[in-house]
Amino acid sequence: MSDSLVIIPTYNEKENVEPMIRTVMTLPVSFDVLIVDDNSPDGTADIVKNLMKEYPDRLHLILRKEKNGLGRAYITGFQWALQKEYEYIFEMDCDFSHPPKDLIRLRDACVNGSDVAIGSRYCKGGKVENWPIGRILMSYFASLYVRLVLWLPIHDTTAGFKCYRKKVLQQIDLAAIQFTGYAFQIEMKYAAYKLGFKIVEVPIVFKDREKGQSKMSIKIFREALWGVLKMRFKKHKKTNVK
Repeated sequence: MSDSLVIIPTYNEKENVEPMIRTVMTLPVSFDVLIVDDNSPDGTADIVKNLMKEYPDRLHLILRKEKNGLGRAYITGFQWALQKEYEYIFEMDCDFSHPPKDLIRLRDACVNGSDVAIGSRYCKGGKVENWPIGRILMSYFASLYVRLVLWLPIHDTTAGFKCYRKKVLQQIDLAAIQFTGYAFQIEMKYAAYKLGFKIVEVPIVFKDREKGQSKMSIKIFREALWGVLKMRFKKHKKTNVK
């Protein structure tokens, strides 16, 4: 068993899930992988089950009954990871927009003293490739809006590529996390910041997916805009999960 777990939520990712798992498994640093699948009708979970025979100790699957939001999928994964006592717990998309090789850089940042490491598109050295200019501007100004409203000293506030030290997820009250879509990523960073954890940004090159369909929608984006205002007045208290 590795001390590092990569949580990858999936819904209809049959084109990407096997290449992603194999890529992570062949990295020079050992990572276990947990797929949290929302009962994908395209057979994503069946592909994972077959691969589990090849990686019986390193690949794991949680199959949820229905599509119930990105945030809920990650929280399910966090709770499983805490029970298994992983020290470094990662969030990552399945579509290769987050470079798997950069898992090592995020882990190194936490090994060397950070509590949360963010794979950042908008800090110095980070960039986005293959996105239309409209989506780049929407994402960039969404992060700027979050920084202004929450006074959050993070350039890429909506990033979904992260490494947490175990103690961070033990002390964030996961049951009190309200949002399930785009705003979930913001809320988790804000909770960690308000609890005093050290957060660093690691520059990455973010590439738009080549296979499968994006899950982004106007509804998810609207949740984030209104959700930020609600977060501004929410108090975060430490909890201790054993």
